[in-house]
Formats: sequence, structure tokens, C-alpha cells
Amino acid sequence: MAADYVDWLRREGRIAIVGASLAGLRAAETLRAEGFAGSLTMIGDEPYEPYDRPPLSKAVLLGKASPDHTDLPQRRDIDAKWRLGVAATGLDITAKRVRLSDGDEVEYDRLLIATGVRARPWPNEAEAGLDGVFVLRTRDDAVGLCRRLGAGARRVFVVGAGFAGSEVASACREHGMEVTVAERAGGPLVGALGGVIGAVAMDLQLENGVDLRTHVTVTALEGDSGGKVRAVHLSDESVVETDVVVVSLGSIRNTDWLAGSGLGAGPRGIATDAGCRAFDFRGIVTDDVFAAGDVARSPHPLFGYQFLSLEHWGNAVAQGETAAHNMICPATDRRPHMWMPAFWSSQFGVNIKSVGVPPMADEIMITQGSLTERRFAGVYGYKGRIVAAVTFNNAKWLEYYQRQIEQGAPFPVGYPTMDRRPEGRQPMPADFPDPSLPTHGPTVTLSGYSPADRRMVFTPAHH
Repeated sequence: MAADYVDWLRREGRIAIVGASLAGLRAAETLRAEGFAGSLTMIGDEPYEPYDRPPLSKAVLLGKASPDHTDLPQRRDIDAKWRLGVAATGLDITAKRVRLSDGDEVEYDRLLIATGVRARPWPNEAEAGLDGVFVLRTRDDAVGLCRRLGAGARRVFVVGAGFAGSEVASACREHGMEVTVAERAGGPLVGALGGVIGAVAMDLQLENGVDLRTHVTVTALEGDSGGKVRAVHLSDESVVETDVVVVSLGSIRNTDWLAGSGLGAGPRGIATDAGCRAFDFRGIVTDDVFAAGDVARSPHPLFGYQFLSLEHWGNAVAQGETAAHNMICPATDRRPHMWMPAFWSSQFGVNIKSVGVPPMADEIMITQGSLTERRFAGVYGYKGRIVAAVTFNNAKWLEYYQRQIEQGAPFPVGYPTMDRRPEGRQPMPADFPDPSLPTHGPTVTLSGYSPADRRMVFTPAHH
């Protein structure tokens, strides 16, 4: 019977994909490539076909690309019914229907949720509405910010020094603008790469003329009588005059529309098994609902079966493809999603790349190069094995360290490496913030139950 159902599904079933971005598009292409001949509906809350987001804070802000020309290449015709500019507002998993903001409903036999994340807005709604206050996540965000920067800005104030905030600061400095960055941690990138690397990033920003304020929070945004932002107030009681504020406080997973659906969805995303099948709120895996991309979190055997939720470009591609394959194949042919976490950034003339899960580590060794030269490879360790690596302008070695992670290589690193300096012979604390405290928005969230690590905090969905 199960095989008959899969045959029927592949031939004339109905598949809906909620989320018309990278993960959703690659999933749709995979469905067609693997022989799905039924009806396919793509639902997206933005009015655009899938576009690439990483250039928005890099090439677009630098003026090297237009935000209107960042469409993702489509590898094949997906023959889908597009429902763009219409948000999903509810899900009935019993009746197998997705409710839309225009009152319509889409029926499905199998559903993929790839709704991603949205930028976390400034928490004071009135202040967030001041003219000159921006977030940067969507194409429309980029159009608005580029237009304002192009009109001339005396000073740009960036709230949060994670990767996105640091890239905005870098682009603005490259345009010759005065830039102030406020960060509650002790340096940029600390939530993602730890304090050792954060100190390097801090020196990088200071040397490039950024007015970097650390160990401070923004307490208020002040507007003038015309409703334009004019100043930022900080927790150290200082005031910085500015006419553009970019709020870069991380992201929020788009799971609100699933409230009451019965799925195991909440602030940390949608919990799935390794095959991308969503759990219901009781922890029982569903058969017809799958999740992929930034909104999903799934167990990874290389990292202690922790549930990882990754806002990485490559993860969205790989997980979308795996989910699509598993949606239309017999149970015995399903495969797990085991993509190696990886990301990259370019800022202040430095190429930064990482593999693995740095925030999982408690120690780091600089195995090649030097922190002071900003050309190095650093290896992160946790419980006697390598769990991540980061490079500054030294990416050619990253594939080697990826294999070390996959093989469970021991930590500290005892074997010789090229260009190993005396200071790189001993591990040192990686200096990550306490994970139980709010941060400026890390790109990786660790959650789930680990008997050996009591620092983990699990926030259940409100069902």
C-alpha cells in the first residue's frame, strides 16, 4: 500500500511549498528532476520570484550589483503555480490545507515548509517607524537603504556587530561614510566565533575607522519634529547624532503562522528528524509535512545529535534537495540531511570562512598563521575532538579541516601544520558568551537535550 501511495503521489499528487526562496526553489527543482509529475504550488509572501540574499549586504551595498538583479538562477523549469505576494496564515494538518492571507486555501498531499527567517526589528515600534531606521533582510529593505545612503548620510549607526551588521559597516566605510557600531558583547562576531576571534575583528573595525562601542546597548532612538531619526542613546549615557540607523539584531524564524497547527514549531524553528520530516508538538514525526532551510532544525550526528538550526546558504540548498527527495521516494530510499555547516563573509578587505559549529566549542587553537597578521586558521575543540574551524584570508586549508571534523579528529591538535607559530601550540578558551543569555543574534542555535552539557536551554513552543 505504501509503495502504491508513493507511485500515485509521484504521478498525480499535490505538493505545496510554503516559502519561495532558496530552499523552496531548490526543492522544487529536485522534485521535477526526480520525476514528480503532479501539481506543484509555490507560495511566497514577497511579490518576487526567488532571489539571492547574501549579495544584499555585500555587492549591493557596495554598489557593484543592483538589488533588482539578484534573481536566483533556475536550473530547470519547475512547472509550478506561483502564489507570490500572499503570505501563509495557517495550517490544518488534518485536512491538509494551507490558509492564505487573501482568504484562499491550498490543498496538498505533501507539504514543504521553507519560510525562513525575517529580520528582528527594533523593539520600540514608534522608534522603529522613524524615517531613516532600517533593517536589511529583503530586496525591498536593500532598495530603501541604498537609496538613503546614496542621498548622502552624515553618519550611519549600526546596532549589532554580528556578520550582517559588520558587513554593513564595512560597505559604508568603503563609501567614505562615518560609521558607529554598538555591540553589547566585547567585540564583533563574538556570538558566532567567540572572543578570541572577536578581538581580531574589533581591531579590524577600529583600524578601518569605525567608531566601535562595545559592552553597550542602545536604549532609545530619537527623532526630530519631522519624524526623522536624529540621534541614538546608549546605555553608557552617551548620545550619537546620526541620520541613518541600521538595526542588525539577528533574525526571527517565520513560524508564527503555524500556531495551533499541532506542529512542533516555535521560536527556535520547526523540529524535524534527519530526513526533514516535521515533528508534531508531541514529538511524533509526521508523514506528510517536511521542513527545510533557515526555519528547520534537525539532529546532526557529527555534533552529538544536537538539533541545529542554520542560517547558511549551502544548508538551504542541501536541505531543500534532501527534503524533496524524501517527499517522493519509498521509505527505504530516504536519506539523512548531514550537510557540514559552513559560511563565509567579506568585510574590511578580509575573507572570513568557517566550517563546523564554532559556538559548540570551549577552546580554540591557532594552528596556522597569526592573529596579528589576520591571516590564519583556527581550530575549535569540544570534549577532545575538533568541531569547527575558521580562516581569515586562508581559505585554502578549510577543506582539510572539514575532513578533520568529519573524521572526529582529536583536539588539541598535536600533528604538525604548515606555518604553525609558537603561540599556536596550546589551546585557549574560545570565550563564547553564556548561551543562556540573549545575544546580538548568532547565526547558529544549539538546542536539544545533552546530559553532558547543562548550559543548553530548551524553549518549547506554546501549544
